[in-house]
Amino acid sequence: MIKLEKIDKVFGEHQVLSSVDLTLAPGSVTALIGPSGSGKSTLLRCVNLLEIPDGGALEVGGQRLEFSRDQPPARDALLAIRRRTGMVFQNFQLFPHLTVMQNVTEGLLTVQKWNKARARDRAHELLTKVGIAHKADAWPATLSGGQQQRVAIARALAPSPEVLLCDEPTSALDPGLAVEVVEVLKQLAVEGMTMLMATHDLRLAALIARDVVFLNNGVVVEAGPSREIFTRPREPDTARFVSTLTQNVPDTWKD
Repeated sequence: MIKLEKIDKVFGEHQVLSSVDLTLAPGSVTALIGPSGSGKSTLLRCVNLLEIPDGGALEVGGQRLEFSRDQPPARDALLAIRRRTGMVFQNFQLFPHLTVMQNVTEGLLTVQKWNKARARDRAHELLTKVGIAHKADAWPATLSGGQQQRVAIARALAPSPEVLLCDEPTSALDPGLAVEVVEVLKQLAVEGMTMLMATHDLRLAALIARDVVFLNNGVVVEAGPSREIFTRPREPDTARFVSTLTQNVPDTWKD
């Protein structure tokens, strides 16, 4: 579903990503973990091309694009990739002047050119799915952080993307509110949604992700099944980073 080959990204003189390779199978859930500044969010944004890589190649759902600093990609090629992805941001990024219903329908109406009845039906379906249909006419400012993030997930899912990208989906939330979002993401994983998430929340990664990629200084240090990464990491840097989870592994991992 997603394939990244030798992805490079440079900001000024700082090499943020260096020759990153990553492959995601359809229906898989992969977590990007690593210390702050390791390149997790930048890599995620390279997948939906909010950041344009300086080198390498990206393939999403069979749509392939190669990058060079000398020749920016054509707009049509960028849009073809972006249409295959949905993005959930750390700080929700809801439109404050639109109701919950309007936030979810806006893209369907203005970009997809759906009629209002069809867009509202789709929005109601998704708001019900994330457990917040009763807030359809509310303003974002009246919602809790967990509720806002669930609206953001519904909005990202509205155009039926092939891949859902989540950038620190729980880090702006109190633990109690984060549980609401985790349950929604767990259900999407069960339903077979292909997801790639950048997160500092190792518990979230352990509970939801099938695979884990540990990044440090823009380089993939280690990647593999989440159970192996969290319980039997091969690299010392990975072991140090995941050590905070060793006393709190999911019950399903315990012998």
